[in-house]
Amino acid sequence: MTILVTGATANIGRMVVDQLIAGGARDVRALTIDPEKAALPAGVEVVRGHLGRPERLGAAFEGVDRMYLAPSQGDVSEVLEVARAAGVRQVVDLSGEPESWWGSVCTAVEGSGIEWTHLWPADFMENTLSWSQQIRAAGSVREPHPETASAPIAMSDIAAVAATALLTDGHLGRAYSLGGPEILTRAELVAQLADALDRDIPFVRSSREETIAALTPTMGDTTGWYVDNVLLGFAPPPESLPITSVEDITGRPATTFAAWARANAARFAEG
Repeated sequence: MTILVTGATANIGRMVVDQLIAGGARDVRALTIDPEKAALPAGVEVVRGHLGRPERLGAAFEGVDRMYLAPSQGDVSEVLEVARAAGVRQVVDLSGEPESWWGSVCTAVEGSGIEWTHLWPADFMENTLSWSQQIRAAGSVREPHPETASAPIAMSDIAAVAATALLTDGHLGRAYSLGGPEILTRAELVAQLADALDRDIPFVRSSREETIAALTPTMGDTTGWYVDNVLLGFAPPPESLPITSVEDITGRPATTFAAWARANAARFAEG
């Protein structure tokens, strides 16, 4: 059974490759735009390709039974047509609820006729790295709503769920809302990060414009969209947040933010 991982050198895709190998997969094929720089584990078949050019993906899908579909902002319908024609039987996609900004992906997957498993993650713990520059420069974090809560999830846990869905039965037709093990406010995230860095990091309530100015050095052109759609426009009630999904699916406890912060503390000090 050959499993294709798209976006195999991106953050989560690379982790999916590792999790598949750790789970005993023997036939893993990795799709990347630059095989020469992929640096993937021995035994992984690396093929060149890009989801934005589906007409060139026929060889990549040959003999593939299951695939991990990395998130894509473009239309993936043609990619899925190529996959179905090649005999792919299951797609595990990283997307979002149909009404979200990633909803077009899961809609296209369901319309493809291929069996599917959707992964709908909460806020990534890694997104807090957007605070790194302002922590180094100003020693604080500026955002508009310190009380906004989420159940942040580590990318490695998302990858573990993806690998589980690809390697084991019982996941077809399931849409998994994935979250970390705790509901934390933005202020609590900063406090736990301060503990990991062993320094004081005040949370400063700021306006939209001040927040954009503070985040732009690390987020660039996407800052305005992120502030408007995530920090200002996304506030689910805490009781709706998933906090047991990773352990329920993989059988292993999800990573806590405190543990993630300790493991990644050096990344906040990098210039």
